[in-house]
Amino acid sequence: MKFLFIHQNFPGQFLHIVRHLIQSGAHEVVFISESNENVISGVRRVIYRKPVDPPEATHSGAREFALALSRADAVAQAASTLKDLGFIPDIIIGHHGWGELLNLQDIFPTSPILGYFEFFYHSDGFDVGFDPEFPTVPDMLPRIRAKNAVNLVALNNPGWGQTPTLFQRSTYPSWALDKISVLREGVDLDLCCPDPKAARHTLHVKDVTISPKDRLVTYVARDLEPYRGFHVFMRSLPRILKECPKARVVLVGGDSVSYGARLAHTTWRQYMLSELQGQIDLDRVHFVGKVAYDEFRALLKRSDAHVYLTYPFVASWSLREAMAMGCAIVGSDTDPVREFIEDGSTGLLAPFLQPQKIADAVLTLLDNSKQAKILREGARAQAEATLCLNDYLMRYEDLIEQVSGLSPSAEAAPSIRKRGSRKPTQQSAAASRKTRSGNAAAKTTSSVKPRSRTLLPT
Repeated sequence: MKFLFIHQNFPGQFLHIVRHLIQSGAHEVVFISESNENVISGVRRVIYRKPVDPPEATHSGAREFALALSRADAVAQAASTLKDLGFIPDIIIGHHGWGELLNLQDIFPTSPILGYFEFFYHSDGFDVGFDPEFPTVPDMLPRIRAKNAVNLVALNNPGWGQTPTLFQRSTYPSWALDKISVLREGVDLDLCCPDPKAARHTLHVKDVTISPKDRLVTYVARDLEPYRGFHVFMRSLPRILKECPKARVVLVGGDSVSYGARLAHTTWRQYMLSELQGQIDLDRVHFVGKVAYDEFRALLKRSDAHVYLTYPFVASWSLREAMAMGCAIVGSDTDPVREFIEDGSTGLLAPFLQPQKIADAVLTLLDNSKQAKILREGARAQAEATLCLNDYLMRYEDLIEQVSGLSPSAEAAPSIRKRGSRKPTQQSAAASRKTRSGNAAAKTTSSVKPRSRTLLPT
């Protein structure tokens, strides 16, 4: 098959499926993106230059959409060049977030599109207005609604959609749900696996040394910011450090802002350190910035209590990896986390906005090794049942076949199959093959009846 992938930050969410297709040796894979240093052998890259930002005079609510339309033009131009060179994809797979797919049906009208729908924004009920510390300013509301312009055009365009969780699917309008499949993203369970001996050895991460005598608390986010509960976690530390003298805390994450608002003239790390000045022992709290993947895995395998917090927003890949590595997890009691963690079985859930409750849960894990062991085993078992990378890739192939009518793993020549022969269903990404763990993955993804948005907690 001929695959065309599109994501401004190659390879984005498509790393595993692209590697899988290349390793089969049976497919041609082309990827349109902005320039970066990432490389996957066997993938033909087509680079487009990021368009210039819209003029300052452009309405603030329209700036993001204007840039998306410019990206759509740039990607369409790159696709047109591919077409002139004789490349006609059997399927186009990309991320709808930046508008890059909006014009591709004009270039390849016979090529089906499978688009990644990540999140549909709301002016209340999800991330916006969730944290009372950051009240919504009235003039933000129209800008929030305007952020869905790309989403709405993409939903009206031809093609099928995928999203990785039931929660993310539930953010979309009811009229759109029938064209979005839930395809749970997988984890390499061999690479991300528990190491029962990790606590017996000294761990070095950058300039931080964790001895076997230390009780290690970990926190990971792309950037240290409120959307991922950084401010709340920091406020839990005075009690954790006081009541567990052996506790050491390692925080992984940058000082930028991936989601939400930036602070003027400072970072959230500096802001919280200023707020907590004199309340935490900085000899036991370590900010290591962004780390190499091997260091990240070593850190989580050694962790005695791993904290993952998020607004009602997109769940991080690190949560999946933490489960696979058998971490004893303290998660926020929010919808995206509840989809992965069952309180008392695969982790402990604590109210996002209550740092003392988060401290309670962390101290429970540090003080009760027997309970922590049960939760570790439960998290790993759940990851094996629902997050297996091989199962995910098989379900991905099924969805590709149902969208395109061609099977990526078919032994027969694709030309003998009728394209578009099956219409995907809401549960099709999970149900058409039995997985290595039986029907566990199907059980977790096949029942995708939309929940009413008014029932979601705020």
